[in-house]
Amino acid sequence: MPKLDDQISTLQEKLSRLKLRRQRLDARRQAIAANRDRKADTRRKILLGGIIMVKMTQSDADRARILAWLDEALTRSTDRALFNLAPLPQDGRT
Repeated sequence: MPKLDDQISTLQEKLSRLKLRRQRLDARRQAIAANRDRKADTRRKILLGGIIMVKMTQSDADRARILAWLDEALTRSTDRALFNLAPLPQDGRT
């Protein structure tokens, strides 16, 4: 029986190593997919921003509408300053 027990033990160790390898491969695949998704999201934002910037120069109505959206959405003073928007009043919190 010791020989059979040794074979079982060896196979269990091999199975454990293979499971660990599979986990690492799955984690790597997920990391690659997340990186690809992040890059695609950044690219979409850059393209959308470029289109919006062109629209702001083509029409005063579009510019006013876009600035109104930015005025509603932007809360950080540094972000608002990029678009020459007035800073928001402080509410007393730090």
